[in-house]
Amino acid sequence: MIRKPKSGEFRLYSRKKDPDTGKRRNLGTFDTRAAAEKHEREVQCFKRH
Repeated sequence: MIRKPKSGEFRLYSRKKDPDTGKRRNLGTFDTRAAAEKHEREVQCFKRH
């Protein structure tokens, strides 16, 4: 899940909530949405490797 906080960059969050905190885990912050989408694909590929 990609969100754009008020700071202006794009932040990638995990799809599931962290059971300990109840929040989504931050998987990285990027300057462009394209970079965030690219990293999201890399994460999904790594998870299913």
